[in-house]
Amino acid sequence: MFYDRQKLEEIENQSLAPYGSRSKNSKGRAYLGTEPSYRTAFQRDRDRILHTTAFRRLEYKTQVFINYEGDYFRTRLTHTLEVSQIGRTIARALGGNEDLTEAICLAHDLGHPAFGHSGEVALNRLMKDHNGFDHNKQSVRIVTKLEQRYPEFPGLNLTWEVQEGMVKHESEYDISDASNYDPDLRGNLETQIANVADELAYTAHDLDDGLRSGMIKPSQLAGIALWEILAEIYNWSGPVLDDLSRHRMIRHLVGIEVSDVIQTTDAKLKESAANSPLDIQQLSYNVLGHSEDLTRRNRELKDFLYAKLYRHPRVVRMAVKAEQIISDLFHAYLGEPAILPEHVQGIAKHRSLERTACDYIAGMTDRFAVDEHRKLFDPSVKP
Repeated sequence: MFYDRQKLEEIENQSLAPYGSRSKNSKGRAYLGTEPSYRTAFQRDRDRILHTTAFRRLEYKTQVFINYEGDYFRTRLTHTLEVSQIGRTIARALGGNEDLTEAICLAHDLGHPAFGHSGEVALNRLMKDHNGFDHNKQSVRIVTKLEQRYPEFPGLNLTWEVQEGMVKHESEYDISDASNYDPDLRGNLETQIANVADELAYTAHDLDDGLRSGMIKPSQLAGIALWEILAEIYNWSGPVLDDLSRHRMIRHLVGIEVSDVIQTTDAKLKESAANSPLDIQQLSYNVLGHSEDLTRRNRELKDFLYAKLYRHPRVVRMAVKAEQIISDLFHAYLGEPAILPEHVQGIAKHRSLERTACDYIAGMTDRFAVDEHRKLFDPSVKP
């Protein structure tokens, strides 16, 4: 049996909760066109995001550890995929739209530059007199302007709902600026799911990578409530933490977090009596979130990770190197635009040189940025 778009939309309508976003009710795209006969609008958006150059580059962009430190550490791509998986699980359990959630999750970090947050800090500082740099805004620039894949329009021509979800992406380290996307309204259910899935994923998986790398010793986690719970469940008393035990404990941690989000949010949804996506957006609070108890325990774990992993000398030293590399490249391109690739020089004719250089650097992978720096500043390396 062939399930055309209308049939898929019908199935979607029947399976979603009243407050879930229906693709058939989308506000549409900036550039009108014919929708495919076998995919919903949100499924099409997801597929367009997956096929972008920006998405492929995430494989070689830093999460915490720079790419060449080991192929078993998470990259920006594997983080994105984990966020997507967690997001779909939560959406399915709460009656949200899985396809919309997945599209937002897959696109949320497209604008991250090389070297993770260090790269973002460096570019924002360099662009302080030119409207700054923010990876959320850069993600939207990519899908609306920078990706050139269609002759009829710039960017990907995604639906309003996916772009709104990207714009309203928020986490502890990311503050949204939704001035052009109904700023008085909160993100819809699927956007809020993506936001929570992002924080949940990087907290649990940064702990995993920190332990694997040896930067975090299991003994240092003594007294951290969530770790003590995991140690008791698996009867672990240390001091050695083998790989299998670590896998089991991190997996269980993700399970605790996801279950708490689903149960807490379900209670909030019932209390809110929300009966449409707009009802969710008009609330004075986010419905997605953890219980008060787990929020406190997560705060304790996040503070630990900040002090012991994100501020670890090895990570900080790489951050200093990263900021230097990006700063050197930026000033070199502005000082002599002729060293930019010809197609990039052509772009600079239509927008400022500063923004052009920023876009070019933001699109670089860790490896490309390091190689480019060597070509420009090491006389022994061929340009």
